[in-house]
Amino acid sequence: AGATFTGIEDAGPVTLRSGKWEGEPFEEGSASIPTVWLTEDFYLTGDVDGDGVDEAVAHLTYSTGGSGNFGFLAVMSRDEGKIVQTALGALGDRVQIRNARIEGANVALDVLQPGPQDGMCCPTELATRTFAQRNGQLVETATDVTGSASLATLEGTEWVLRKLAWDEDAPSEPELTLRIDSGRVSGSSGCNSYSGSAELGETATALTIGPLMSTRKACPPEIMNLEQRYTAALQRAGNWGFRFRRLVISYGEGEDFGSLVFEGREPSVK
Repeated sequence: AGATFTGIEDAGPVTLRSGKWEGEPFEEGSASIPTVWLTEDFYLTGDVDGDGVDEAVAHLTYSTGGSGNFGFLAVMSRDEGKIVQTALGALGDRVQIRNARIEGANVALDVLQPGPQDGMCCPTELATRTFAQRNGQLVETATDVTGSASLATLEGTEWVLRKLAWDEDAPSEPELTLRIDSGRVSGSSGCNSYSGSAELGETATALTIGPLMSTRKACPPEIMNLEQRYTAALQRAGNWGFRFRRLVISYGEGEDFGSLVFEGREPSVK
């Protein structure tokens, strides 16, 4: 979060402060400010360069202040006690990471990204992309398109709510959960169980949920308030996407825009 990075578009060398860097406006008085930030919940370790010592792989995002968000992977190691960049690779604009791992000396990402016919706003292409370190660069060595996004992409996983908003953690108890299966949603809203319909909209990541039906168990007021907030947000769902292994369901617009953030796990067997 305090390292210096080079090779990020036209930003030049940037040194982060608490995980973020801001440059000067592109034009005097402009609100468009180049920004680079570190993704706190993305972190891999492994021997990427084959020297017998593990490196760390971090994810950075570069924004010019417009709608584009350009992702980068940075390989970091230690040099006389300092954390330094040894390689950098570009992912592209608005690439969503579903999963990430180091396989041998390669970095492998499962992604949701815009396909050849997609607008940048509305990705449909599922792919696995593989990167290897070559002469100070993290070079993409293989791309395997694995399918197209649909609600089936989210099936087979129990999604546990981790954040009620980007800056607000969800309680660990009671757990709030979501499952999607064959056009239906179900789960626990903290006190009661719920179920309802789930449909895609005009794009592969546009989502409509509800109306929801639930059991009628009574719980303490604070849990009932949490339940009401959660189910109300679900029934206003507009889009879904991935953010570094987590499912994000967005709802509302403008000042009323919000996101529910879930972490996946294997569904429990009852």
